[in-house]
Amino acid sequence: MRVLVVDDNAVAAESVLRDLRRVGYAVDHVETREAALRSCDRADLVLLDLGLSGCDALAVCREIRARCDVPIIAFTDQRDELECVLGLKAGSDDCLVKPYGFRELIARIEAVMRRARPRPRPPAALTRAGLRIDPETREVRVGGEPVSLTRKEFDLLWALASRGDGVVSREELMSAVWDEPSTQPGRTIDTHVYSLRAKLGGDWIITVRGVGYRLGDGGEGFRG
Repeated sequence: MRVLVVDDNAVAAESVLRDLRRVGYAVDHVETREAALRSCDRADLVLLDLGLSGCDALAVCREIRARCDVPIIAFTDQRDELECVLGLKAGSDDCLVKPYGFRELIARIEAVMRRARPRPRPPAALTRAGLRIDPETREVRVGGEPVSLTRKEFDLLWALASRGDGVVSREELMSAVWDEPSTQPGRTIDTHVYSLRAKLGGDWIITVRGVGYRLGDGGEGFRG
């Protein structure tokens, strides 16, 4: 992750730069409004000193926010609550009062990045004739009745279902389900397909000879 530190106090900034690099962050440092605006859209996070001299740092914060949606953590040496409130209103995602501990800074960075980059929502459940597969709950139902599958059986079924009517090769299944793209499929897939067919009943898994497998449609179109 690339962090842009906007601070015209080179001595104070150097300590932050050194510590951030030590824990694995890529760090850039600029000292002026113009340089901050040129560099902000290349950063994953901006650390902005509200005490910048020669300019209105709150205005810089607003300009960065107008230019891109990069997360911003402001920091100030003003112990007055108003300074942080103004920073937040100007567009920063968090505000730290100096002096602060490095562990607190890292915790704040991690919290801001979690909010800025929430986990993607899982795909919606897929329904095909009487078969329903829910990737979020990992629940499978046939004709409304739950079917108990092992983790690999579910992953195999989902790999087929998410392809729609397409054929999934045995090599692709090994890569997607067992994370072993170079491994010869051998009997591993055959065993799991046999088990799945026994548990699901009917012709839900169709063999495409010499290629792989696809999900059967039970005579009805895919409705997922």
